[in-house]
Amino acid sequence: MIPRYSRPEMVAIWSPETKFRIWFEIEAHACDALAELGVIPKEAAATIWEKGGAATFDIDRIDEIERETKHDVIAFLTHLSEIVGPDARFVHQGMTSSDVLDTCFNVQLMRASDLLIDDLDRLLAALKKRAFEHKDTVTIGRSHGIHAEPTTFGVKLAQAYAEFERCRARLVAAREEIATCAISGAVGTFANIDPRVEEHVAKALGMKAEPVSTQVIPRDRHAMYFATLGVIASSVERLSVEIRHLQRTEVLEAEEYFSPGQKGSSAMPHKRNPVLTENMTGLARMVRAFALPAMENVALWHERDISHSSVERMIGPDATVTLDFALARMTGVIEKLLVYPDNMLANMNKFRGLIHSQRVLLALTQAGVSREDSYRLVQRNAMKVWEQGKDFLEELLADQDVRASLSEADLREKFDLGYHTKHVETIFKRVFG
Repeated sequence: MIPRYSRPEMVAIWSPETKFRIWFEIEAHACDALAELGVIPKEAAATIWEKGGAATFDIDRIDEIERETKHDVIAFLTHLSEIVGPDARFVHQGMTSSDVLDTCFNVQLMRASDLLIDDLDRLLAALKKRAFEHKDTVTIGRSHGIHAEPTTFGVKLAQAYAEFERCRARLVAAREEIATCAISGAVGTFANIDPRVEEHVAKALGMKAEPVSTQVIPRDRHAMYFATLGVIASSVERLSVEIRHLQRTEVLEAEEYFSPGQKGSSAMPHKRNPVLTENMTGLARMVRAFALPAMENVALWHERDISHSSVERMIGPDATVTLDFALARMTGVIEKLLVYPDNMLANMNKFRGLIHSQRVLLALTQAGVSREDSYRLVQRNAMKVWEQGKDFLEELLADQDVRASLSEADLREKFDLGYHTKHVETIFKRVFG
């Protein structure tokens, strides 16, 4: 985790303090279940909660023990025994390290998901507000980066809203898939611990019991989770790239907010660069990069190995912290985005009516001209605009082959801008209900 791209609430989920607190709760909930089953004394379970629950775990002490034991869970359990006393011998009865590690990891991913879902809700609210603000702000749509036909800036933002709404649904599903608990012991057979202990711990932590854990929770769940984060990051990049293109000097239809005192370049005082959306493009690349090792973690040896462990110690914090930062940054960009409708209109009219070429093409075909001939007639006039700066409507009006099929009134009617935006309301009802 890099502090520059981190927010404290998400970082806290991955802190050693949080991790050890979750470890303790897993062990203590298991003790409760063992006590109910008569495996350990109820008084011991109560003491474990009383002393461990009130304790502040000494990170330095745990690290000191681990340097000797070379085992993180044993180091924690040893430190816990120092706090709890003799009753600590009942902790971890029939359990194995993966029961603690895997269940904790999934709890952390669930908590991270809750923050990310909140991030998405905030972004969706910002997109919706700006979409309605610019519902009727006409702008040129582009394909291949080239002028195509008119749309509205509100429709652009509505598209982003719909995309992030899908992202939210995917993340909710990924959270549900990751919310499983394993307290099944060595090789996952429950030989030394009753399955009811797992069910109790799962319920206490708001999880489900993993159907077959084989000592580790299957990593296909995690692969799907990190792949989902990668898709969300890709949507962040898509919107970032759109804004970056719209901010180019020769376009300048929208622009990141430029605060008082902000500097764009150490060399050129005039610069106002899209640094936030460029940053998010880079962050998206990193979040996507974490998906591949998560997929490679699926193929563990037999019932378990720990080849996944080092990977997850990195990608768990890094992917969630980075995406959390990117989503929050994107929300700020959308909320403060500067939009220039006059520039949109000027850019749309730069090629003097070419954006209406399809309407003329269709009108000619409906007037009885073959599609091939219609295309040829429209294109030859369009190229005069493209290459010589002519006015498209004037060229069409002067083309006798075109006028043989279409009157002046017919042609002028095809240059009505409102024609292209007549279904915006329908689009908005589909997106926003």
